[in-house]
Amino acid sequence: MTIDCSNHSGEILDRSNSFDVIKCEQCGYIHITPLPTEEELNKIYGEEYYTVEKPLFIERQKEDIEWWRTIFDDRYTYLESRIGEAERTILDIGCGPGFFLQRGSERGWKGVGVEPSRQASAHAQSIGCEVHNLFLQQAEKELNGKNFNVIHMSEVLEHIPNPSEICAIAERLLNPGGILCVVVPNDYNPLQKVLRRQQEYRPYWLAPPHHINYFTFADMENLLQATGFTVIHKTAMFPMELFLLMGDNYVGNDQLGRECHGKRKRLDIALSSAELQPFRLELYELMSRHEIGREMIIYAQKPVQA
Repeated sequence: MTIDCSNHSGEILDRSNSFDVIKCEQCGYIHITPLPTEEELNKIYGEEYYTVEKPLFIERQKEDIEWWRTIFDDRYTYLESRIGEAERTILDIGCGPGFFLQRGSERGWKGVGVEPSRQASAHAQSIGCEVHNLFLQQAEKELNGKNFNVIHMSEVLEHIPNPSEICAIAERLLNPGGILCVVVPNDYNPLQKVLRRQQEYRPYWLAPPHHINYFTFADMENLLQATGFTVIHKTAMFPMELFLLMGDNYVGNDQLGRECHGKRKRLDIALSSAELQPFRLELYELMSRHEIGREMIIYAQKPVQA
């Protein structure tokens, strides 16, 4: 099942970069209007994203690789608690430069990636990943009936005009009982609302046309349920808004933003030690229950039987 979003209407929440931001009554989540065209999206994500919009993305992921491996290990550890060792096959939709797949391979997973960017997919292939340099709709045909026990989709659904369609394709590509792991920014969250109300921050998280959709935890859970999944676990990543609330206004200040990110990295790495990791995981799960966290991480399962 997919949600019919051929018509879009709803309360206008904000306006950014000549786009209205609405709580769409048809889609059930917040998105911009008008939506970018297919041609515009092909140009952005096939050609420009890693050269114009995010030229430092790959290099910064390399710089942050110890922290990223901590984050990736959190996800793989949870998935390994649900998936048997002989069944560890994973499709990474929007795999970017391939570091998540690389970490999975080191842990014994058999992975395949899908990535529309030529630059990112070339990097992923250069570090040994099997990657289809295509959009998912094209890659589904090229996969030729191959199915997976896990699908990972990080920082993807906010960029596309048809999240319901992408979730439906993911459902088709999963084996019965398979797990979908979705990571998206947690926008219009309680801490952001406090910043706007008490400190008169503008909605700095809006980034059209690159970010089309803006999800709350509830909206994402509803979307997954509408496409046939059952949510089985949710957690969050460190709430960067805490720095803003404490007076470190990194909005528009890349240097300060990197400093704050560095503090977040050091905290995550320190707390991931054996004796503190249970506390760290419980803390992020608690945050998710209160819709706190800069990113949400939701695990959803395809039914064992249709």
